[in-house]
Amino acid sequence: MLLHQKASCGHALHSAGRRSNRAAFKCFSSHTTPSVPEALVSTRPVHELKSSLADVAKACNPQQLIAEAPSSVGSNYTPWAVAGGVALALLALKRVYDTPSRTYNNNVGDEYDAWTNEGILEYYWGEHIHLGYYTEEERAAGWWKADFKANKLRFTQEMFKFSGSQQPKRILDVGCGFGGSSRWLASQFPDAEVIGITLSHKQVQRGTELAAERGLNNVKFMVMDALKMQFADDSFDLVWACESGEHMPDKKAYVEEMARVLAPGGKMVIACWCQREAGVNGAPPLSPKEQEDLNFLYEEWAHPFFISIQEFCRLMQGTGKLEQVGSEDWTPQTIDSWRHSNLVGVLDPWFVVFKWNPKVWYKVTREIVTLERMHQAFAKGLMQYGLMRAMKPAKVVQEAGSSGSTSSSTSSSSSSSSISSQESQAAAAAASV
Repeated sequence: MLLHQKASCGHALHSAGRRSNRAAFKCFSSHTTPSVPEALVSTRPVHELKSSLADVAKACNPQQLIAEAPSSVGSNYTPWAVAGGVALALLALKRVYDTPSRTYNNNVGDEYDAWTNEGILEYYWGEHIHLGYYTEEERAAGWWKADFKANKLRFTQEMFKFSGSQQPKRILDVGCGFGGSSRWLASQFPDAEVIGITLSHKQVQRGTELAAERGLNNVKFMVMDALKMQFADDSFDLVWACESGEHMPDKKAYVEEMARVLAPGGKMVIACWCQREAGVNGAPPLSPKEQEDLNFLYEEWAHPFFISIQEFCRLMQGTGKLEQVGSEDWTPQTIDSWRHSNLVGVLDPWFVVFKWNPKVWYKVTREIVTLERMHQAFAKGLMQYGLMRAMKPAKVVQEAGSSGSTSSSTSSSSSSSSISSQESQAAAAAASV
């Protein structure tokens, strides 16, 4: 019974709040007499014990405990409360940034319209809105010392070398952005006709403005779906696709359409962010964490899905129209672009700051997070930077000889530079934007 009474007393003190313990201890130590501990374990008569317990209850005045508790709470628990609040806020913020904001929904044109209107992408990345090419020397010396925009131009130059094309006369840039690659190709081959297509009306407008500023008359831009191109078969002797395949909801149709419009003897080159091979040819399947990471990258920047470098090659071979299919992994040459993109923004934030637009600020902070997550995906091998190329074999034309025998000759790889009636209609529609 006495032990039960002791437990009840302890429970009463505990119910006053653990944060009052220091005050309670002070109360016991200053008001109890040496006989109190003895009373709680003694065999003295019950009436004497009751008297001793009453003295304890009287000494531990609840009002005194309550009065002393706030100072105890303030001195011991405020730092922990602040830390807990900060931790909860950070967890909530992480959840916001871990939730994708731009899931693919046939909205690629709208997203690029917004990016072009803001001007942020052009300000920081320049005309070439794709990754840069970093040499071994630059990587050894430190990527942050390299010229960010110059490396993007170098990528275009290296991509052209990789294509194997020599003197193209008619060039198609599939998913041209606001035309950085198109204008460079037009400047390098002034006798060639260059056409860039995109889903973004604003990119067509901006690309046309920049071409006029540079006095380039051999390049034009059109709003056109790359999966349903309005060009005749065998129209271009160089088909160029730089970082557009990521946004295509039907990769097979994407490759087949480019193969269709490629002229005999012409070259096709594709640069694309690819995910690693998974679940085929002995490659391990994606882990749940890898799939989660990919889903974020899909849904934050309006990507339906990625495919592997190997799958691109299989699609190119599967057209039945292409030969000399080859590929390279340019991850080492390009991976530093992701963090370099963030660095240039950190060193020069004022273009964004002076927008005085909280929505833009929030959007840019999301881009920073996604750029870093892209870097990590490439660094871990989940993503790879693929370069793919192929050639369309030249047609063999059979000619009847005077004696009835036949001889064969190879047709020229260059196609007519005249625009078909369908293309003229597309150009007129683009001009009216």
